[in-house]
Amino acid sequence: MGGRRRAVGAALVKAGDRFAPSSWTELPQGRIDAFAGATGDHEWIHVDPERAAAGPFGTTIAHGYLTLSLLPAASYEVVPPQGSGMAVNYGLNRVRFPAPVPVGSRVRARFGVLAVDEAEWGVQVTMTATVEREGGDKPVCVAEVVFRYYRGGSR
Repeated sequence: MGGRRRAVGAALVKAGDRFAPSSWTELPQGRIDAFAGATGDHEWIHVDPERAAAGPFGTTIAHGYLTLSLLPAASYEVVPPQGSGMAVNYGLNRVRFPAPVPVGSRVRARFGVLAVDEAEWGVQVTMTATVEREGGDKPVCVAEVVFRYYRGGSR
């Protein structure tokens, strides 16, 4: 696990750092339904428990993008702050959803630093994020995420 480092104007993490997993987050039907409402994705496999019971997973499953949307909060919990400026999600290089997340599952994320690129405005950190389901045998989401940490408070 990468420890907290003190640096002025430089990254506090380095390539190869790995962080302890985040706390478990439960995904009950209400949260899945709220995500469907926010995104307009009302596919039956997510929001119709009766129909989903006869479907391929035997129950409703969380949207892949719901699982992906948990990454920022998980990163805030386990990745050390990179100075006093602003952090933004800059984007994703690759995302896969290798396994479903059945309703009521608990998930958590692990992060590892792939690259740290210094710039005049701050630092860009590319990380691998792996979301696991409690009791699952394979990850439910694997993503390469890019965060930008700006010096100061503007941008």
